[in-house]
Amino acid sequence: MELRQLGQSDIVIPPLVFGGNVFGWSADEATSFKLLDALADAGLTAIDTADMYSVWAPGHKGGESEVIIGKWLAARGGREKRVIMTKVGMEMPDGKGLSKAWINTSVDRSLKRLQTDVIDLYQAHKDDEETPLEETLAAFADLIKAGKVRAIGASNYEAPRLAEALKVSDAHGLPRYVSLQPHYNLVERPLFEDALEALCVKEKLGVIPYFSLAAGFLTGKYRSEADLGKSAARGQGVAKYLSGRGPKVLDTLDAVAQDKGATPGQVALAWMIARPSITAPIASASRPEQLGDLVKACSLSLSKAQIESLDAASA
Repeated sequence: MELRQLGQSDIVIPPLVFGGNVFGWSADEATSFKLLDALADAGLTAIDTADMYSVWAPGHKGGESEVIIGKWLAARGGREKRVIMTKVGMEMPDGKGLSKAWINTSVDRSLKRLQTDVIDLYQAHKDDEETPLEETLAAFADLIKAGKVRAIGASNYEAPRLAEALKVSDAHGLPRYVSLQPHYNLVERPLFEDALEALCVKEKLGVIPYFSLAAGFLTGKYRSEADLGKSAARGQGVAKYLSGRGPKVLDTLDAVAQDKGATPGQVALAWMIARPSITAPIASASRPEQLGDLVKACSLSLSKAQIESLDAASA
């Protein structure tokens, strides 16, 4: 499987990153182990998680995903073959943000849960306007110097703040963000393409978008209001795509999928993988049998005409 360099770092990842938000939530520990084993067998070595996964679930307090990944790493070994990405900054029961104190507390907790000595990519989960950028980046610098973190990334940053953060790094000799994790897919294009994409290309940042399948809409599972009941968790999130350009995007995905002998979800991911600015989209699955779609998307090649038809349908 083709490996791609993550921005200006020495981290290399496959063309698709697995989203670990499902671990300990929609996939219990036994199922999560099966998913992780199947990922390893398929060569999908990069796993994205966060300290706050899955704080939203009843009875959860955050860290559930990291704990399961840590147990799996301890049981299976081969830590050097995996790229582990996690995040800090979203609200936890006892803190949030990107202050030096909270980052130092959070990183040690994440390392303990993950049962590892180092986090490959440590990401600011969202911008913290109450904390000076220099304080945040200096805290990350200390973690890199201590060997707890290899590289840092940003998630959910707007273009002006991301550009400012990079300037602060350069001006003060602090580590730069090597990647951005934005919300981006075939039905959510402007947020990334309007300003962030050009900035990421200019600054040579890796881009690992989340919600790559628009909460399942781009798989073709949800085509009418009657379909929304198929998943209580996802249904509300995809209802907005049933009108506007959503149906046209699905029709085009269907046509390309039929031509390629693929599924709409595979085509949607292949469209993202083919975009020059994208390093690797993040996608997830709750059951091992769903992984085939993700793996096949990594090797699905779309023609220029097919990409242009998808561009037009989703514009």
